[in-house]
Amino acid sequence: MQKKYNRLVEIIKDMESVVVAFSGGVDSTLLLKVAQDTLGDRVIAVTITSPFHAKWEETEARELAVKIGAKHIMLPKTLENGALKYNPVNRCYLCKKDVFSDIQDYAARNGYQWVADGTNQDDAADYRPGMQALRELNIRSPLLEAGMTKQEIRELSEKMGLTTWDKPPYACLLTRIPYGQEIKEEDLQRVDQAESYLMSLGFRQVRVRLHGNMGRIEVAKEEFAEILKIHKLEQINQVFKELGFQYAALDLEGYRTGKMNDGIVR
Repeated sequence: MQKKYNRLVEIIKDMESVVVAFSGGVDSTLLLKVAQDTLGDRVIAVTITSPFHAKWEETEARELAVKIGAKHIMLPKTLENGALKYNPVNRCYLCKKDVFSDIQDYAARNGYQWVADGTNQDDAADYRPGMQALRELNIRSPLLEAGMTKQEIRELSEKMGLTTWDKPPYACLLTRIPYGQEIKEEDLQRVDQAESYLMSLGFRQVRVRLHGNMGRIEVAKEEFAEILKIHKLEQINQVFKELGFQYAALDLEGYRTGKMNDGIVR
C-alpha cells in the first residue's frame, strides 16, 4: 500500500494543478487530502449541487473541505438535461458527460490543468457507464491509476486520520428510481427525506428505492434486528406515510450495491 501511495503522490505531482470532483465520499476525500498535501493552493475541490444529490451530503462536503484546508466551490446543476427525464439505462454516462464538461469548463477558465475524480480499482467490476464519459473527456482518476482498491483507500484514510475512512458508500438519488421511470424533483426530495430520517435513527447503510407509491427500504443485514423492532416499524411506517409514500417495504435481501442494475444486458 505504501508503494501505491507513493505512486499516487507522483501522479498528482505530475498533474501540477487540478480540480478535484469532490462528493465527500471515501474516495474523493482521500484524493483531495493527498492532492492538497502535494500541490497546496494549486488544488480546488468542486462539489456539484443538484436535485439528484442529497442535501446532507452537500453539507458534509463543505465541512470536509474546510477540515482538509482545501479551496472549495459548489457548482449548481438542474434537471434541464432532457435526455435524463425518463432515467435511461445510460443515465450515468449522460449525467457524468454533462457534469464533468461543466467542471472542465471551470478548470479551463481558472487555469487548472486537469480535472480528477475518485474512481478506484474496484469500480471496474460494476456496471458503470459513467466511466466511458470520463474517458471521452480525458478526466484523470489518480486512485485508479495508482491501482488502489476500496479497502486500501479505507485503510489509508484511517491512517491519515480522515473521518470518512469507514463511511458507507453512497450514490446519487437517480439510482433510487427504476430505469425508464420519469424523474420528478418531488420524488427525489421524498427519497432524500426518507433516507435522512432512517439515518437519524442510526442506520448507516441505507437506500430507499421508489416503486410507484411504495418506498422499498434497504439496510445492511446486520441492522435487520434493529429495524424489525415493532416500535421502529410503526414509527418508520408513519413517517413514510407523512412523506407521501402509500406503502413502506423492507427488502429482505438487504443492501447490495448496484441492485437497480439487476437484469441489465451489458
